[in-house]
Amino acid sequence: MKLLLKLLINALAVFTIAHFLDGAKVETYVTAIIVAVVLSVLNLLVKPVLVVLTLPITIVTLGLFLLVINAIIILLADKLIDGFYVNGIWTAILFSILLSILQSILHSLLKEKKK
Repeated sequence: MKLLLKLLINALAVFTIAHFLDGAKVETYVTAIIVAVVLSVLNLLVKPVLVVLTLPITIVTLGLFLLVINAIIILLADKLIDGFYVNGIWTAILFSILLSILQSILHSLLKEKKK
């Protein structure tokens, strides 16, 4: 139940960001749910491999290259999912930053409400 709630919160964040960010588009809320699931799977399976492969450049950039890795994950989701579009790497980087911030806010509000 907790996993499903997190996925729905992430889908809401994806849908909201795509609505307000030029260069990103999610056609339906169902697509946003699919994007949330695919991003979760890609973060679980692909991101650790990319982090290990790019460890030297991540160290040299003091971790800022992780933003590029997150953008690559979002661009990969763009290629895998019909109905989810991101214009380019810069939009994907901004999308990933906004997604992290909004997810953090929404999850903290959820924890706050449980208390």
